[in-house]
Amino acid sequence: MAKKKKAKKKALKRQRDDSVVLEHVLDRLYVVINGRKGADPETSYTARLFSRGRQQIAKKLGEEAVEALIEGIRGDKLKLVAESADMLYHLLTLWAAVNVKPQAVWNELARREGLSGIAEKASRKRT
Repeated sequence: MAKKKKAKKKALKRQRDDSVVLEHVLDRLYVVINGRKGADPETSYTARLFSRGRQQIAKKLGEEAVEALIEGIRGDKLKLVAESADMLYHLLTLWAAVNVKPQAVWNELARREGLSGIAEKASRKRT
C-alpha cells in the first residue's frame, strides 16, 4: 500500500513539473489560441484577430472588459459569466500575441498569494 502511495505522489509531482500536462481549461484554451497563429483568417476568428495585430487584440480585450464591468454593475450573473468568458478568451489571445505563457501569470499569482494587496502594491512602487 505504501508503495502505491509513493508512486502516486511521484506521478502527481511529475505532472506539476511537466509543462505538457494541461489541467486547467485556460491552459488548454491558450494552446488552441496559440495554434491559430498563421491560420486562415477567413475560417478562424482567432486567426483574424492575430492578422489584425496586437493593438486590435488589446482593443477587443478592453471592449470585453467594459462589457463585463457593465454586467457586473447590473448584477446579471448569466451575462457576467458570458462576458467574463469573452474577456478571458481575448486576454489569452493577447498573451499569445506577445508570447506570454499562462504559467508565467500563474507563477506571479502564486507569488502574490497570501500577501496583502496593500503590501504587494507597495512592493511594486518605483524608487
